[in-house]
Amino acid sequence: MAKKKYTLYLPVPLARRLDQVARERHGAKSALVEEALRASFEPQQHAGIEDGLTRRLNEIGRQLAAMARDLSVTTETLGLFVRYFLTATPPVTDDDQESARLTGRKRYEVLLAEVGRRVAEGRGLAAEVLQTVPIDQPDLFAGMPGRQGLAARSGGRRPGEANGHG
Repeated sequence: MAKKKYTLYLPVPLARRLDQVARERHGAKSALVEEALRASFEPQQHAGIEDGLTRRLNEIGRQLAAMARDLSVTTETLGLFVRYFLTATPPVTDDDQESARLTGRKRYEVLLAEVGRRVAEGRGLAAEVLQTVPIDQPDLFAGMPGRQGLAARSGGRRPGEANGHG
């Protein structure tokens, strides 16, 4: 095979590295440059890289779908709680304001402690809520416009099965 000669200018650190690798491989610098150019121009020679990336991207996609599901449950739960709280909590009279603030402060401290404990233990409310969905109604939330059922979004798992997060 005929070859064409090129004169290349490389930065000193890269030239040193080329010299070092050529010595380690007991080969010619030209062969190393040729190998690097082939790998650069023909990436399909590196079998398995694309398959590995595809698998990883699919895994990330499933994890994002599960996170979106959990966020949806969390948002709905918070929204319903706020609506219930605002409609069911009677106004506090001026005489009871201080007592109400004290009670609120105590409840807030309990809430922070519970959130801290759950986060430390890796227990999530969204996972608990999903575990309470009856096994015979896996698509309970499918009626939400523009939403898939739980079974489809959880990769076919039934609510309550391990999904690697919570």
